[in-house]
Amino acid sequence: MQQILTEMIEHMSHSHEQLSRILEGKRHVAVRMAQLVHALPDQHPDFGGFEGVLDNSKAVTGSVVAYLNSIAELQESLAATLSAVMKEFAVEDEE
Repeated sequence: MQQILTEMIEHMSHSHEQLSRILEGKRHVAVRMAQLVHALPDQHPDFGGFEGVLDNSKAVTGSVVAYLNSIAELQESLAATLSAVMKEFAVEDEE
């Protein structure tokens, strides 16, 4: 039983590592987009008029929201995994 639990934790650890790598990539995209928005001139930008600026702002906001949602999903996944592992340890301790 201990071997199975150890293997399960190893697989979950690898999966969480891959999720964190994905989030790191998303973070770089969100940071780069925020830097681009910050670099925009404050007066008279010519990005397709007001509609173009609005569309680009929506895209940046969407990327930031997607990144934050991904972090929340990772936290939920970690919590669920740790809950399952802790339950297994509790059952094993009772035996």
